[in-house]
Formats: sequence, C-alpha cells, structure tokens
Amino acid sequence: MDYSSYHHLEVTREGPVVTVTLNRPEVRNCIDKGLHGELGRIFIDLDMDDECDVVILTGSGGYFCAGGDLRWVLSMQGNPVTSSAGIRTDRRIQNSMLDLEKPIIAKVRGPAIGLGCSLALFCDFVYSTPEAVFADPHVSVGLVAGDGGAVIWPQLIGYARARKYLLTGDPIRGNEAAEIGLITEAVPDDELDDRVAALAARLAGGASYSIKWTKASINAGLKVTANAIIDRAGAFENLTQMTNDNRIGLEAFLNKEKPVFGGS
Repeated sequence: MDYSSYHHLEVTREGPVVTVTLNRPEVRNCIDKGLHGELGRIFIDLDMDDECDVVILTGSGGYFCAGGDLRWVLSMQGNPVTSSAGIRTDRRIQNSMLDLEKPIIAKVRGPAIGLGCSLALFCDFVYSTPEAVFADPHVSVGLVAGDGGAVIWPQLIGYARARKYLLTGDPIRGNEAAEIGLITEAVPDDELDDRVAALAARLAGGASYSIKWTKASINAGLKVTANAIIDRAGAFENLTQMTNDNRIGLEAFLNKEKPVFGGS
C-alpha cells in the first residue's frame, strides 16, 4: 500500500504494525479540511493493506489532537453545503474505524478533544498518560456532538456519566478516564511508548484471523447502535452549524472570551 499521497498524516511501518501520526504539531494537531479529508480515507486504505495487521494511532509534538481547527469550523458556519460535506466525512471516519478488522491502538499524550477525542475512543485500545485530557466540548461552541461522541461515550461509561461530560463539555484526565472505563489504561509518560509497542507486537504475533474476527464480532453490536445514532447526531450537528449560538461560541473561543449564548 502506497501512503505517499498523505501530507497531514505521517504513515510509517514496522513489519506488520503501521503507525498513523496526526502531523500538525504547530496547531496541536487540530483538524483542518486537509487533515479531515485524509482521516476520511486512511482507515479504508489500512483495510486494504495486506501487510498490515495492527494500527497505532497517535499525534506528533506531544499532542494527540486538540479537535477541529476553529477557523476552518467557523468558515463552514451558516453554510449548509460545506457543513454537510464535513458531516459526511465524519460519518465515513466513524464507519471506517468500526469496519476495520485490524486492531487499532490509540497512544495519547496531551489533548484529545472533540473529533480528536472520538478518534481515540473509537480505537480498540486507548493508552494515555495520566495527564492527557479527553473532552468533547461541542456544546461549548453551540454544536451537537455529531462526529462520534454521542455514539461512543455512552457505550464506554454508561448514559449517566456520558451525559455528565457531553452536556457540559467538561474535560477528564487520563488517570480518571481509565478508572471509569473510558480508556484502557493510563501509563506514565516514560513507559507509554514501550507499553503500546509491546501490545502491538503481541497482537501482531498472535493468530491474526481470530483477533480480527473477534474484533469484528465485538463491533457488530456497536455498529448497529452507531448507525442508529450517527445520521441523527450528524444531522443535528449540521443544524446547529446554522445557528447564531454556534457563531457566537466559535468567535468567543477564537477571541479567548466566554461565550454569551442567546438561544438562537
């Protein structure tokens, strides 16, 4: 498989283990149109890579992904054509991650926010430092969590806890995220690379078909639930991108101000 067309994702290979690194460290790996498009096709390409058995997903520069680039998100505000195109790509990302039978390990340092958080949580294993931050603050900028949060948080930690975080946008640190089952494990920073590499090697050295098809069996029920939610959450997110509150929220964040929503 040739990954040379990727510019915002760095794709490297060590035997059957392929590492995909979000590579916009100058902006904490925030997602813009280019990176978003590449995320929409990378898991499809990995599925077709016959030499890949395990995927590691991580970020460069000590950051996993600080969410959507606010200037890019603001450029779509109020435009149903561009916003609906973004929603379709979100849906493709979610479905391609669930469809990929090869196990995916998220290695998280720093922030995993918004879509960045969903990218991590849709992985089969999530290892982070205790200080890493997970959050889905869509509501903080007047949006619905339509890019995966409404799907995956309730499945991992239950509806009561998911509501606590999704309806407030509050962050959770890696150590507490591990304690409540949102992620697999919180590991000291100096041990994180070795722990993830050891797991990847173990999976790559295992019975690959049984591992892949066990993952597919586990995901079968999740995919049914996800597809009952994805379209509705995406449609609601698209609607909220047409609201004044969304514009107010985005502009406030860009100006480092507290948004004052008007309910419209």
